[in-house]
Amino acid sequence: MNFDFFLQSISKIKNIPLPAESAHFKMVPTFRKAFLSQQEEAIKKAKHAGVLALFYPNELQETQFVLILRKTYKGVHSAQVGFPGGKLEKQDKSLMETALRETYEEVGVPTDSVQIFKALSKVYIPPSNFYVYPFIGTSMHKPRFVKQEDEVEDIIEVDLDVFLDEKALIEKKIKTSYSAATNVPAFLLNGHVVWGATAMMLSEIKDLIKAVV
Repeated sequence: MNFDFFLQSISKIKNIPLPAESAHFKMVPTFRKAFLSQQEEAIKKAKHAGVLALFYPNELQETQFVLILRKTYKGVHSAQVGFPGGKLEKQDKSLMETALRETYEEVGVPTDSVQIFKALSKVYIPPSNFYVYPFIGTSMHKPRFVKQEDEVEDIIEVDLDVFLDEKALIEKKIKTSYSAATNVPAFLLNGHVVWGATAMMLSEIKDLIKAVV
């Protein structure tokens, strides 16, 4: 999708309601609702994080967005694909500021080069007990990405048209917090399986874009 056309389309997104759970639940096992109903006490104490879905033009003026592959470590999100972002810190004035700060730290995109268009629906992540707040933003030029070596294994630049193609939707057997191994909906992007909370956020983005183009 041409970036100028994308910008014209995304401006319409500001004025339409978020699909929220109707989009999220396309990308989760059928028993997630029942599972979450058992997490009510934990959810009350959930921490908060902000992430950024950053869109920008490539050299051909086609629209791309950036994901990151996290390092392998002893943690629940080890070696997973996600948006740049992280937890709310004391110095952050808002979760949007968190998303922008973490994007700069993780992939080197200066805060003042990003325009935030819309806040998306929050997503709860049971294994880490976080509510994640995603934001859609744009950069008018292709960023010069610099990965944070101690946290980011790889920077993944995804073509928007590839993401919007229904062929990107797959089902994969994965070990989750719900089950030892279960089939979950996922996106296959640049050879990476993207599932869980990131897939839920992507699903909402996809529904929003499809509603205006």
